[in-house]
Amino acid sequence: MRLVKKIAYACYSLTFGLLALTSCTDGELYDVNAPDWISDKIQEIEDSKKQPEEEVLEGMQEDVYTIGNTDFTSSWWAAFSKYYVVPDGEKWNAVFNLHINPTDNTYYKNFVLVITNDADRGGTGYTEYGAIRFDFAAALNSEWGDYIDRQYISSTLIFSPDESNIDANVQKLGGKVTLTVDRTSENAFTVKITNSEVTKIYKQPYKEENLNTDANNANIRCFLVTEGSYIDFLQTNIVPIGGLTSAEDKNPVSMVLQDIPDQVNVGTPLEEAMADVSAIITFEEGVTKTVPAAELTFSAIPDMEQPGVKTLVAIYNKTFKGENCDKPIMASTTFEAVEKIASIEVTTPPSHTRYYYYTSAATASLTDRTMVFDPTGLVVTATYTDGSTRTVDNARLSFSAVPAKAGSQSVTITAGEEVTATVEVTVFESTVSEVRNTANMVGAEDNSTGFGAAFSDYFSIPMGETKSITFTNYSNLANFWNNFVVVLRKANYIDEYAFVRADNWGMGNGYDACVHSGTQGDLNTWLAGMNGAKVTVYVTNCGNSTADVQAVMEGTTGTTSTQYYLGINTVNPDDLHFALTVDGCHLVFNE
Repeated sequence: MRLVKKIAYACYSLTFGLLALTSCTDGELYDVNAPDWISDKIQEIEDSKKQPEEEVLEGMQEDVYTIGNTDFTSSWWAAFSKYYVVPDGEKWNAVFNLHINPTDNTYYKNFVLVITNDADRGGTGYTEYGAIRFDFAAALNSEWGDYIDRQYISSTLIFSPDESNIDANVQKLGGKVTLTVDRTSENAFTVKITNSEVTKIYKQPYKEENLNTDANNANIRCFLVTEGSYIDFLQTNIVPIGGLTSAEDKNPVSMVLQDIPDQVNVGTPLEEAMADVSAIITFEEGVTKTVPAAELTFSAIPDMEQPGVKTLVAIYNKTFKGENCDKPIMASTTFEAVEKIASIEVTTPPSHTRYYYYTSAATASLTDRTMVFDPTGLVVTATYTDGSTRTVDNARLSFSAVPAKAGSQSVTITAGEEVTATVEVTVFESTVSEVRNTANMVGAEDNSTGFGAAFSDYFSIPMGETKSITFTNYSNLANFWNNFVVVLRKANYIDEYAFVRADNWGMGNGYDACVHSGTQGDLNTWLAGMNGAKVTVYVTNCGNSTADVQAVMEGTTGTTSTQYYLGINTVNPDDLHFALTVDGCHLVFNE
């Protein structure tokens, strides 16, 4: 013990002495005839305080274009970068400015890097390794894909969004971003995304698989996707498919108008009527960007004062950099000017007027639960101020939600400026019946079965009914998603509405519309209890072209958690089936 204290005292004395040596005038080092090793140690301390120098990117070339709408309106999977092909053994570096909406702190509204095999997006043989978004939240899905292992993800900024998906930290992701996809190591695959404040790294300690149909082609492709943000791309060291875009200014060549209204009230100022219009502008060298209505000049022929079909002419006169161009470009389309709607009435009721909901432990606490109104088959006729009548496209109407309460419920239909009518629907509590799987087990007992490689039976869910199934879930505990998955499909078992997981995440055509929440709490604690958890899943055909999925999970740690997905849409109520699949887990039935 005395020896330890002496060593500690000696180290303290040495440290104090080193600090004293640095306290000279102007804070500069001096040796005062000090031994070389002391001078070296002092320099080592000083060097440790310096920030590492920014990596020098080699072979960078200009590639200047914009990804996403500059008014932050680009939705998911709507705005893409060029393809950048990265051969095996090479590194792709890209530099761009990421613009985050200053008025929207939704945490996932930034950008995503998508890594695929060497095939066109959605084309024959197209396969994704996965996707990595710039944000990072351990309890959420900031990266996904069968070949992306989240345990190798790290970030200097951890997100903790609230129930509304809001986290002000998303603003820190903006600015100049450097992206590196590194395939130079034989024993690693690395992705690094960094700006002045945040660095996110994916470092996989093994080589990525070759997903190309041609085994001799070891290339991968990368592209960027924005959501509620946009990117000004600047530089790349790899020439993309289609070539580079120079930084020199470019004149517009053509444009395509978007979101033109079918009908506009007579007398409405044209700028007001076209406020939601945008245009995709193609410039020289093939670069494109989307511009809002404010950057376009509109005229209507003949005028807006009389009803009838009008020709809309739009003119754009700016270069890519916003200067006056050499020759303005023009596009035209048509719309109809109609008299103002005075009243509306329902002339044909909707096809579905019976709505169903089921309450399990997952939804018992919801006091304001609602269901979306299904206007299929509904015909609404409008009477205009000039006395004329015509059918109103349902897309031009808005509908109130349907309370999830048994009994007759009124739905308010709104057209134009607060012109309303109502339609009655009836809400019922759904009846539940249990289904049983033919096999006693789905998935390998060692939890080695990958996602979608094994399925339970498919169960039909008639309109208005709820089907329940109970099983024991066993997980490899590697990741939050290594548990059961519920799949909603048509009878052909190919056309998929959605799939949803136990950890509050899903995908599919109908998933984005649903409301979902879970009571898992800390996901690491929750996951520990899922190996051997007793689970009951409820699937409801709500009768309004939507489906609900609810799950009650009795964990082995003594805690019961719940999960719900309400209002999965695009569902044909006459063709709804569900099954269970696995992902690094197995399910045991009929115990």
